[in-house]
This record gives sequence, C-alpha cells and structure tokens, in this order.
Amino acid sequence: MSLPSNLIDFLVSQAHGVKGLSDLGVEAVPDQYIQSLEHRFDNGKVVSHESIPVIDLANWEDPDVTESIFNAAIKWGFFQIVNHGIPLKVIEDLKASVHRFFELPADEKKHIKENSPSDVVRLATSFSPHAESVLEWKDYLHLVYASEEKIQAYWPAICKEQSLEYMKHAEVLIRRLLNVLLKGLNVKEMDNEREHALMGAMILDFNYYPPCPNAEAVAGVGPHSDISSITVLLQDDNGGLYVRASDGDNWIFVPPVDGALVINIGDVLQIMSNDRYKSIEHQAVVNRAKTRISIPIFVNPAPDAIIGPLPEVLEEGAEPKYKQVVFSDYFKYFFSKPHDGKETLEFARI
Repeated sequence: MSLPSNLIDFLVSQAHGVKGLSDLGVEAVPDQYIQSLEHRFDNGKVVSHESIPVIDLANWEDPDVTESIFNAAIKWGFFQIVNHGIPLKVIEDLKASVHRFFELPADEKKHIKENSPSDVVRLATSFSPHAESVLEWKDYLHLVYASEEKIQAYWPAICKEQSLEYMKHAEVLIRRLLNVLLKGLNVKEMDNEREHALMGAMILDFNYYPPCPNAEAVAGVGPHSDISSITVLLQDDNGGLYVRASDGDNWIFVPPVDGALVINIGDVLQIMSNDRYKSIEHQAVVNRAKTRISIPIFVNPAPDAIIGPLPEVLEEGAEPKYKQVVFSDYFKYFFSKPHDGKETLEFARI
C-alpha cells in the first residue's frame, strides 16, 4: 500500500494519525519516523537487577506506607501503587473506551478535532509535529478536566462517562498522594493556594500506539521527564514503559501489574522540592504486532500559578536552585520543541 502524498495533512488535518498509517497496512513506516541509530531504543541497555517499588496503599495510616512513598519519590521518582481505591471495573471500562474512541472512523475523529475548543479537548498525533524533525508513533486524545458544563458539552460521547467516572475517583487519590508528598517537604497541609499550584489543571490523556512494522527503529514517546506535579499512569497489559536507571545510561522496564497505577514525580515537584524529589526520564516503545494504550493523568499547576522552591524547603538556609516561573511559560516552552530528556528543567534553573 502506498503512503499518502502529503503526510502531515493525512496525519493531522484529516485526523488519520498513525492509526491511519497502520490501517493502510504499510510495510515500512515513512522516513519521518525513523530514529537515527544513536537515538534508537537499545534493548541491551535494559537492566534486570533494578525495578521501581510497588507500594500497597491498603492502609494509608501506616507510617511504613508514608515512608515508602517518600523514599520512592526521593530515590526513584517512580513507583507503582496497588489497593489505591479506584475500582477495577472503572479502570477496565476506561481502557475499553480508549479503544472505542480510536477505532472511530477518521471523519468522526476529524469532526471532534475541528469542533472542540483546544482548552477542553485536543486530538493530536506524535508530540509536536511541526517542531519535530523525527515524529513519534503515537496518537493521543487530550481531555482537560474542566468544569462539568464544558465536560458535558465537549468530551466525546463515546468515552465521556467512563473518563469522568475515572477522574472523579482519581482526584481523591491525587489529593491524598500530594498531601503525603508535601508532608515530606515539611508542608503541613495543602491549602487552596497550594492546590492551585499543584493540581489546578489536570489533564487526562489517551495514548494510542498501533502496531508498527519498524518498531525497533521508531519511538512511541522519546526520552523526557513530565512537566507535571505528578503523573498518574494506567498501563495496559502490553507494556512498553521504560524509566532511566540510576546510572543515567541504562533503562528499567516497568512491568504492567494488574490493577496498579504508575506514579511519577514531575518537574514541578522537583522544582518545588528544590531537588529533594526527582523527575525522571522515561520513554515508551511500540510493538510490531500489538496495539498498546496508556492513560496518564497529568496533574499540573493552574496556568497562572507561580512555581519555585517552597519556603518550607528553604527554611534551614538552603539556597534555591530554581527561580520563580509562571507555569504557562514553562508549559509553552516544553511544547515548543521535541522531547529532549530533562532539558526543559533548565528553563527554571537559576
């Protein structure tokens, strides 16, 4: 099957995305997706002797649970949680709705794309196609957890109910996790101002990685750290998430655990903690034979929030490592360029 003559028009304007390429049955992906040899994922750099912690949240009051969260945020920047309180049915219904959405005909997805305000719903492909020299093999739906009125008006009907139910459960979990992490920074409680600066703008993403004939030569998502406060990720059973190992060179596979959620520290908490907590590079690889989905919630500050080291972490005379920045400026900078590891953090560094 021949490739479309105008690739970006096919992918973006016509809303086919990479699923459209996969559905064409192409035997080789377009050159625009092929990573240079030095940037390709190397299975030889996956270490088997390290794994991120799995934390059981059945008893939030147990001091060992709190200590485990602190330690994971400091040492790993990533951990998985089980017994988190979100019902398995809610999770499974959400995953099924992701597949239903991306299996819609392209003209229906195009209608959603063209008739949705971008501050509530955004359908896209790759990461930032007009800024990237090499594209990523991923389509995604971006759902902003806005007012009930905007959600009801604009979130796609095929996944609205499942997404909203998941977010209502997840919001409770996110608030509890952030309160625990703040206590580790000597912050007694997350008041309204801190909530605005930590979880004032939450985004639910549906990431869709269709089968790829050149899976070993492309990236699903290139190495990067998240610009969130924290990210709450739901994986499917096909796996594909890798986290930078402590040696800075190798990678750790994050295996799907039934019913678990993956939590990672974002740049915002690294900045606010003055480097006590670490945002860690991670990437996603694709599969030659199987579709993979992942569903992150990016827990972001409100766009107008000012982020910088918290006063509590500087109380004992520590020098701030970051300046005060408006989160919307940080956000725009992140999306103005391709994924580039942790380079975005330098935007805020003193």
